[in-house]
Amino acid sequence: MALKQVEFEAAPLERFRPLVGDRFAEIEEAAASARETFAGKRIWHVNSTSQGGGVAEMLRALLPYARGAGVDVRWVVLGESDGFFDLTKRLHNRLHGDAGEGRKLDRAARELYASASERSAGELRRLVEPGDVIYLHDPQPAGLVPAMKEAGLAVVWRCHIGVDQPNDAAREAWDFLRPYVEPADAYVFSRRAYLWEGLDEDRTWIMPPVIDPFSPKNEDLEAGRIEAILAEVEEGATILQEEPVPAGARVVTQVSRWDRLKDPEGLLEILARHLDDPSLHLCLVGPATEGVQDDPEGAQVYQRVAGRWRALDDERRRRAHLISLPMDDLTRNALMVNALQRRSDLIVQKSLAEGFGLTVAEAMWKAKPVVASGVGGIQDQVVDGQTGILIADPHDLRAFAEAIEELAADPARAAEMGAAGRAHVRDSYLAIDRLREYVELVGALIA
Repeated sequence: MALKQVEFEAAPLERFRPLVGDRFAEIEEAAASARETFAGKRIWHVNSTSQGGGVAEMLRALLPYARGAGVDVRWVVLGESDGFFDLTKRLHNRLHGDAGEGRKLDRAARELYASASERSAGELRRLVEPGDVIYLHDPQPAGLVPAMKEAGLAVVWRCHIGVDQPNDAAREAWDFLRPYVEPADAYVFSRRAYLWEGLDEDRTWIMPPVIDPFSPKNEDLEAGRIEAILAEVEEGATILQEEPVPAGARVVTQVSRWDRLKDPEGLLEILARHLDDPSLHLCLVGPATEGVQDDPEGAQVYQRVAGRWRALDDERRRRAHLISLPMDDLTRNALMVNALQRRSDLIVQKSLAEGFGLTVAEAMWKAKPVVASGVGGIQDQVVDGQTGILIADPHDLRAFAEAIEELAADPARAAEMGAAGRAHVRDSYLAIDRLREYVELVGALIA
């Protein structure tokens, strides 16, 4: 088990000036404050993977601009250790209110978590210096909080996941993690509804995630480049399909990990039972499972989805495409996602539970209408009836099908929603929108 530092380059804040107009003055002020407040300080972000998940995406969106603003930010990821990621996946599911396979967080789980955290803490201590700030993300590094506090450092714990209505499964995860989390100087949640019972509200900050509109995943692409990248997808991705998507087909796409809570099997069920229009094709896009080290369930979920695809009748199977994108080159992977979303007529996100769901903001930035479950952070992003359609019950297959068919049959309304979605993301979910809050939070801890 070894910590690994992630390399990234500084990005210039100036590129946002044409996008945000008058708001850019606030960004310049925050950057000047950061350079003064954080002079001689280092801020370490710690999570479980540098690729293949929402936290990694958010860090890639934010940290280059923090460095561009003059802040010495570093990024470290944890290594696997004897079932540690299996355990943290159980915690991840429970924090979403899902008990998963039902295995309890028992004494053996606590001993495994404690020993893995102790080893990681020992490695991190060799990297940090007095005066540094430690920013820990989600359950995997939460166990490092006490050790970093003992080392005399300011510690932030950031929780990207949660559930609107906590149940016994969520509370079991809270009880497991709370002794580690409580000593932190600040807690950051994506939504106020996710704040745990028993944590000090005076130390709590609410910060939604953000996207980088200039990253390979979100940058504007001309039609010819989209076509060329899609040809790369056909050649370089692992695709389960009867035939490629026809040139004139209308495409409905979901981009997500191969995760039960994203319900890819439910989307195939919608296609099997309700989507009768022969011109509608469904693309389920996810990472090659061997490229996501902190999600041991991914391969199992993909196999179940593939089995459901094989069980479709011939006509429906022809209209379903399971696309696993290579993870060996993150820029290439991001461009593939970008091109697939831009080729799509609408984006769907049928999550049964969701921390925030950055793929929704990414789709809206590309001016695509969204049909999505009204759960978690998706509710904050999609303005129902304006930037997309929210389905209150994520298990309501017919409602999803009707919303998909409604937008597919009305291109003018879909385009109007897409334009409204892009404007909404521009005003609320760009990387520089968090910079001021980030500076305020870390500055308060240093002070």
